[in-house]
Amino acid sequence: MAASTYPNYLIPGNKAIIRADPDGRYRVKIAAADIGTGAWTALSQIAADALNVAVEHIDLEIGDSALPVATIAGGSPGTASSGTAIIDAARQLRERLDSDHEGKVPAHGLEVTGDLARIADHAGPLPGAPYTERFSMHAFGAQFAEVRVRADSGEVRVPRLLGVFDVGRMINPKLGRSQLLGAMSWGISMALHEHSVLDSRFGHVINHDFASYHSATFADVGAVEVHWLDIEDRNANPIGSKGIGELGIVGTAAAIANAVFHATGLRIRDLPITLDKLL
Repeated sequence: MAASTYPNYLIPGNKAIIRADPDGRYRVKIAAADIGTGAWTALSQIAADALNVAVEHIDLEIGDSALPVATIAGGSPGTASSGTAIIDAARQLRERLDSDHEGKVPAHGLEVTGDLARIADHAGPLPGAPYTERFSMHAFGAQFAEVRVRADSGEVRVPRLLGVFDVGRMINPKLGRSQLLGAMSWGISMALHEHSVLDSRFGHVINHDFASYHSATFADVGAVEVHWLDIEDRNANPIGSKGIGELGIVGTAAAIANAVFHATGLRIRDLPITLDKLL
């Protein structure tokens, strides 16, 4: 087994526009990117929750640099950072509707801009605030691996993986489970296969294609089981969520290495764990 931990980031500078139209629809605009992780769905759900409307009433626009700036889809800050900017826009919109329009959307509509940096004063803290000295801004987990090592050749197989994670509030269970499953499969690849070979004379990566750079395939991935503790963490951000994109990978390789040690008595500290290191 191995412990898992990954920093929980909020990236300053994220902004979002929400426009309310008289027909009951809300246009949410932010230059977030969906690289297959489900940002279209998750951000729509966050907007609907913040506006207290059905998700079918949200028209989300993302993936265009002409939209209000958002962080990259990498390092696990995307949902929290973009979602927090959306929450600030929703808060402003509700306040404007209540104070200026008696709770009704005017005939010409109403548009506001949310800013992640502003929400610290209203619905939660940001990195750098005093609370970061009291709490660890991380997501956590425990991961377990079962491995089989062929005695005569040193081949390693991973028939079973189990991960249990503290990811704060899970925005969408199907998307979250898929990300953690994918990350743990990626962790098998990190532990046993992936290795970039550098030509020190010229600085070139020699194995720069899938013919010579090995990554895990379906045959390498056995049973993968994922569980999480669905507990909101309001100290992390106003959504109560934590990033999960990287969390599933960081403990997997260590758990596999520990299982290899248990099976063979050999402590391998340099990944990937290849045949030559065991023979």
